[in-house]
Amino acid sequence: MSGHSKWSTIKRKKAATDAKRGQLFTRLAREIAIVARKGGDPTTNFSLRLAIEKARTSNMPKDNIDRAIKRGTGELKGEELQEVLYEGYGPHGVAMLIQVVTDNRNRSIADIRKVFNRRGGAVAEPGAVAWQFKQKGYFTLVSEGLDGDHVFEVALEADADDVIIGDDLIEIFASVDAFQQVREGLEGAEIGVESAELSHFPDLPVALEQMDALQVMGVIDALEELEDVQQVYSTLDVSDELMAAYESAS
Repeated sequence: MSGHSKWSTIKRKKAATDAKRGQLFTRLAREIAIVARKGGDPTTNFSLRLAIEKARTSNMPKDNIDRAIKRGTGELKGEELQEVLYEGYGPHGVAMLIQVVTDNRNRSIADIRKVFNRRGGAVAEPGAVAWQFKQKGYFTLVSEGLDGDHVFEVALEADADDVIIGDDLIEIFASVDAFQQVREGLEGAEIGVESAELSHFPDLPVALEQMDALQVMGVIDALEELEDVQQVYSTLDVSDELMAAYESAS
């Protein structure tokens, strides 16, 4: 599972330096608006607080953040956003789940089909791919300044399933039912969380030869560059060697 964090870390670094600021801000604003539906106060809405922090890290102006919150709570009228999870297959049979937030589903699916047509792969019927993934609570914490043993104890006491302590990141995995409990446990222990989300993990990751794997990662890149796409999950096994090759080629 540790490949998930490596890939996510690289994607965050790329997003933070993305020259297409307008597109990045649109994606962040939609994420904020979606989570703000559960409440516009970041002190009580943990997901909103994380979305705001992510937007601030990407230098999104405060006015943009405030407008996105108000759109989510209904104080401002705007585009009606929908969350959609599309399914597909990339090159070499790698299964993909494509998380989308959009105001136009026809546009979103057309854009996704275009990427697959150009780079290899195809959109799949609902249910064709999702069974290969399991949804779990996923937390990342920056290792620096944290006592790994303490984090481990707090997380397990809060009913987390697993904790992986790395040099740069600490990863915590939990069931969907325990997600809120683990979040509250970390907050109560005043342990800073970098990201917290319900993520999708493959039951059987697929290992490919390096060139084939880089081709798949290129498709994931192209999909995540689409304005409506928030995140892409895949069954690709991302090894340390593959990440090093990807970083060298980027």
